[in-house]
Amino acid sequence: MTAAGAELTLRHPVERFSLDNGLRVVLAPDRSVPVVAVSVFYDVGMRNEPEGRTGFAHLFEHMMFQGSAHVPKLEHARLVQAAGGTFNGSTHQDYTNYFEALPAEALERALFLEADRMAAPAITEENLRNQIDVVKEEIRVNVLNRPYGAFPWLQLPQIAFSSFANTHDGYGSFVDLESSTVADAADFFNTYYAPGNAVLCIGGDLDVEETEKLVRRWFGPVPAREVSPTPDTGEPSPTILRTGVTEDPLAPAPAVAIGWRVPDPVGDFENYVGTVLLAELLSEGDASRLERRLVHEDRIAVAQSSYLGLFGDPFDVRDATLFTTQVHHPATVTAETVLATVHEEVQKVAADGVGAEELRRVQARAEAQLLRQADSVLGRTLGFAAAELVHGRAELAGELAARLAAVTPDQVQTAARGLDPGTAAVLELRATGAVR
Repeated sequence: MTAAGAELTLRHPVERFSLDNGLRVVLAPDRSVPVVAVSVFYDVGMRNEPEGRTGFAHLFEHMMFQGSAHVPKLEHARLVQAAGGTFNGSTHQDYTNYFEALPAEALERALFLEADRMAAPAITEENLRNQIDVVKEEIRVNVLNRPYGAFPWLQLPQIAFSSFANTHDGYGSFVDLESSTVADAADFFNTYYAPGNAVLCIGGDLDVEETEKLVRRWFGPVPAREVSPTPDTGEPSPTILRTGVTEDPLAPAPAVAIGWRVPDPVGDFENYVGTVLLAELLSEGDASRLERRLVHEDRIAVAQSSYLGLFGDPFDVRDATLFTTQVHHPATVTAETVLATVHEEVQKVAADGVGAEELRRVQARAEAQLLRQADSVLGRTLGFAAAELVHGRAELAGELAARLAAVTPDQVQTAARGLDPGTAAVLELRATGAVR
């Protein structure tokens, strides 16, 4: 473990307990600043959506802000902001979260708000209809009317995977959203928003004993409900190349995305972390291999990036997962040229490995990024909650920098050997609006 990784783990130890209703609770005290963060992570994301209900996980995230049994609509926001705090929520592939960051004296207020909507959100016809309209407008703004809006995060999985869980549009189709009913929303809540399907993580300026009393006071009365097993979203490894083409009339230039299946982020973590550093090595910063080769030397690209998972955080996702490289290139350059160059750079690492000095530079960059994310109370709390839910160990969030620092050149080379051109998924975007 590096000094920085050891310091993070020691400075922010976690304690945990569970309630009789199944709620898992993680406390991460840090008395250095008078701030607390409260987060609730529910084990339900886009991959849990049933057929005919695409976009429902995200829609329900919106519903959870429409009031609850003892909190009228808009009151959640008013109460948090009146205390000097901030709040938000987000939907991911494998979870949905809600969180507040507030002055320490407002801790109980945040616990009351989260417990109240965990017990009884306001699932009404009016709330459902207006939030469907809100989500539809988000889709128009962020996907339908934006260049590259669906590329590649909504489109590449349809080529790379086979199961509905991994291939469907997590933002949702208008048909599925508009046909949703109050009964559907109530069923979704009863199925996935049980206390036993959630992790409550509280970080910051807190007294552990007093905080446990407050948690038991507010969350203890929330009724327990049956929790379904976490679905297996893994798929067999691909054996052939899969390709597809999409047209974007709003895009100013063409692009191409390549997706490779990678080791299980949870069950095969030791091999997975080599892939995490390979993405850094290839793509992050001006000194990265693809940036130098594609953008600066060959000048066949205007932008490139590589990442793991749909949302770019390699540690908050379960299997099956993609290593994605996307490249935006001039119309005068063919997608085939770009693909050949990307594969060539990957194969250099696969064949020749990576030098110790280059790997140390990449590790230092990745470690610094993790430490920056964990610098704030809210950032740490979200990291602990995600690690507890996805990996079963909140402590992993404090160990990640050290785990990356321990990755060997052989692990990175092995990861590169796994990015076989013959088993990739390739999506070519044609900028049809740019054609004159």
